[in-house]
Amino acid sequence: MQTPIPSHKATRTRPPGTYIVNEIFYSVQGEGRKAGTPMVFVRFADCNLRCSLTNAGFNCDTEFMSGRTLRAQEILHECEQLNSKKGWMLLTGGEPGLQLDEAFISEARGAGWKLAIETNGTVELPQGIDWVCVSPKSAEHTVKQRTANGVKYVRRHGMGLPETSIEAEHYLISPAFQADGTVDRHDLEWCMGLIKENPTTWCLAIQYHKLLHIR
Repeated sequence: MQTPIPSHKATRTRPPGTYIVNEIFYSVQGEGRKAGTPMVFVRFADCNLRCSLTNAGFNCDTEFMSGRTLRAQEILHECEQLNSKKGWMLLTGGEPGLQLDEAFISEARGAGWKLAIETNGTVELPQGIDWVCVSPKSAEHTVKQRTANGVKYVRRHGMGLPETSIEAEHYLISPAFQADGTVDRHDLEWCMGLIKENPTTWCLAIQYHKLLHIR
């Protein structure tokens, strides 16, 4: 199985001080160590990978190509409209690391938000993010973000336990989901077997939002 080769630049240009955002919505985190936590999701447009069953073990199911060009203050205003009490903002994509910069982090934290991010790890992130989850989708030597709070690998039946280069507090294995939002029983049992054989390090992670059909 070939792995996707990342580019480290966004494929679209944007005016200085702006960000291309696919969508902003308020929901509950559906996976990882913060599952169940209410968050405002900011989905940045664009990605430097094109994950498919043949090159990553699963087909990407996220629409991240469309988007609006917004300034940080406009993004923060929309987030506050959704949750005036603020709390957690989750930066996701696509690949948010292609656009995220220190200016956005400073404005968001200055406005009272705690920042979490979901990244494929191919771009080294700026400092100041409160919770980093790296989910590698390409060969380990392409990973640039080498520290995280959590690291999550997607696995199908027959795929081995990764030899991760990332230093993290939590190490997670997630079975790949089917296009209809279900998990193949063989994939699930295989992932459970991996963590049972390595119980001191790895835990099972399930994408509950897909099972429950919520955003």
